[in-house]
Amino acid sequence: MTREALLKKRDLHVKQHLEQYAPLWLVNNQILEVDEAVIFNVVFQHPEYGYVNRRYKYDGFNNVLYHKGQVVITEETALQVMESEPYITVSVSDIPNAYGG
Repeated sequence: MTREALLKKRDLHVKQHLEQYAPLWLVNNQILEVDEAVIFNVVFQHPEYGYVNRRYKYDGFNNVLYHKGQVVITEETALQVMESEPYITVSVSDIPNAYGG
């Protein structure tokens, strides 16, 4: 599978899950071609913890998304990330019945 195909497959799978946290920014995209996987982090504002940097692994072979943990980041760090275009945006950031966690 090509890098572009793997990223496209990842985007189709993960955007449904991640849109509940939008707006969010994609950081640290690492492609593991041999494993057909992508490790990436997203930064967003969590309703309970403030700004977080959350790590995921997308397994393209099995089409599975794994949550690999998160760390709380400072507002200053989050603002630096937010200078770039968001990975996912929404017009209303309070989605009813969103997990929010």
